[in-house]
This record gives sequence, C-alpha cells and structure tokens, in this order.
Amino acid sequence: MVKLLLEQGPITATAVGSKLGLSAAGVRRHLDALIDAGEARAATSASWQQKGRGRPAKQYQLTPVGRGRLGHAYDDLAGAAMRQLRELGGEAAIHEFARRRVQAIVGEVTPAASDDASSLSAKADEIADAFTSAGFAATTRQVGSGVQICQHHCPVSHVAEEFPELCEAESAAFGNLLGTHVQRLATIANGDCACTTHVPLVAPNSPARNSSAPTSV
Repeated sequence: MVKLLLEQGPITATAVGSKLGLSAAGVRRHLDALIDAGEARAATSASWQQKGRGRPAKQYQLTPVGRGRLGHAYDDLAGAAMRQLRELGGEAAIHEFARRRVQAIVGEVTPAASDDASSLSAKADEIADAFTSAGFAATTRQVGSGVQICQHHCPVSHVAEEFPELCEAESAAFGNLLGTHVQRLATIANGDCACTTHVPLVAPNSPARNSSAPTSV
C-alpha cells in the first residue's frame, strides 16, 4: 500500500482497494494506521477530480515521514562528501558533479529528433523510465497542452535539500533532451509530494496558440 501511495498518490481509498483487491473498510483501516503514524495524509478531492454527485472523496498520499520508510541510504555520508567537494572545488565542482550524476541516469536517452507533440511525449516517457530504473518511481501524465514528468520518490532528497544543484541539473537535462524549455513545478526536497516538471507540447508562437495568425480565405 505504501508503494501504491508513493507511485500513484494522491489516490482515493476506493482506487487503492480496486488495485489491491481489498475491501474499502480494510483499506481505510490500513490508511488510518498510516495517518496515525504520520506516514500518510488525506485531503478532499478538488472539484475537477470529483466524478458524479455526492460528497467529495478523500485523496491519500505519503508524507515525508512515510516516504522516509523507503530509505535514504548514506545520506549523512553523501552530504559530508558534497560539502567536502564544495570546499575543495567550489561551486563549479558541485555543478559538474550534479551534471555528471544526472547524465549517468539518462545517458542512454537520445535527444528528441522532432519537436512535435507525439515525439516529445514519447521522449518524456523515456526519461521517466530512466529515472524509474534509478529508483525515482517516475511517471508521466498529460496535463492540458503539455505533459508532466512526475518523480514520486527521490533517493537523494535529503541531500538535495542542502544542494539544490542536484534538482537544477535534472531540469537542465530534461530541457536538453527534449529540446524545449521545461518548468520545475515542485520538488520533494522542498516538501512537495513529488518532483513535477512541466513540458509544453505546443510552441508558444504556434498557430494553435496564436489567435492573431492569418487564416486562409
């Protein structure tokens, strides 16, 4: 259940029960136990998420405490090593380390060959797969005229709190591979439930967005 909340949260108790083959009452008992332990939290669904009439369903997701159950190995050692690296090589050394780290994750992902929506969406899926293989539980989702890359877990979030260069290097790599400007909307290191990066699939000056574009007669 923790893994499901990690990868698909916020999620309703009904959806959890459907995926795990458990009754709603059984699911809520487990969720209540996680909430009592401070490992999960519940919030009322937004109006646009509500299906049908009736009382809005609650959506459940992990808290930083719950996410911590998955482990952040060697956080203290990694933080100490990064501080020593900065002391010896300055900020440039930190930036270079962050760049090489993310390159090791996406090294086999080639840059997008086209800027059309389907190509960029497929490339975002490749990036998410690469990060999932590295332990980030990443997925993609279509949002309006764009796609979002969501990293539901961050094995280095505790270190990234002190060294945001790690997050900045990821965003830069996404932009380079996709060949477009991307926007980091949220990060686990800042206390959000996931690291979310928005990728526009329609160019700002394209006819689809430019109402002043000439029309054929």
